[in-house]
Amino acid sequence: MKLISWNVNGLRAVVKKDFQATVADLNPDVISIQETKLHQDQIDLELPGYHQYFYDAEKKGYSGTAVFTKEKPVNVTRGLGIDELDTEGRTLTVEYPEFYLIDSYTPNSQQKLKRLDFRMKYDDALRDYMKRLSEDKPVILCGDLNVAHEEIDIKNDKTNHKNPGFSDEERNKFSELLDNGFIDTFRYLHPDEVKYSWWSYRFNARANNAGWRIDYFVISNNGKNMIDSADILTDITGSDHCPIELNINL
Repeated sequence: MKLISWNVNGLRAVVKKDFQATVADLNPDVISIQETKLHQDQIDLELPGYHQYFYDAEKKGYSGTAVFTKEKPVNVTRGLGIDELDTEGRTLTVEYPEFYLIDSYTPNSQQKLKRLDFRMKYDDALRDYMKRLSEDKPVILCGDLNVAHEEIDIKNDKTNHKNPGFSDEERNKFSELLDNGFIDTFRYLHPDEVKYSWWSYRFNARANNAGWRIDYFVISNNGKNMIDSADILTDITGSDHCPIELNINL
């Protein structure tokens, strides 16, 4: 089963850049989208063969997640069940017979880490939610998690230390998630490979490959045997992020 995750930085914008053709070419069983930046009624997206599920932010033009899936899920859940964390359309869960898939657009801590406290609450709530679900069956978390975990995951680690996305607090929360029974699938399969999933639009960052790996597929330990392959599809453009891929055996 092929899973794709992609922060599209505006679904309407990426549709103008051959999004449907990219999906057709990749032919995933499920594609999880972050930063849709719309309400569902603002787009009529033709994706033959896919069921479409959206979780919109209350604020128009902001945040938002979506999952497009060939197999109709057993259940779809929007949010974490915590009011203060559930106004921005950040967490969309689709349940299949064999596993849960959580699509997350984790909050950015913003300049000077002014939103770090909110981010920490989200990380804690998401981890607790994942642990609860994993008691039932394997959990796969995918999305833009807005953190480069280790020095290998970022081009300029020294100059970015303590910046949003590479602060000690955010990196420690990701370590805590892994320590609680979860696996970073790309790093598990490619322990030494340097590959990024996001590049700033400034300073020719993508051309110079001055990037960050902040998009992930994370799986619970009880789903470890499902892992087949994982990749970061750096050749696909259309956003400041590229898609990432996980193939699983059911």
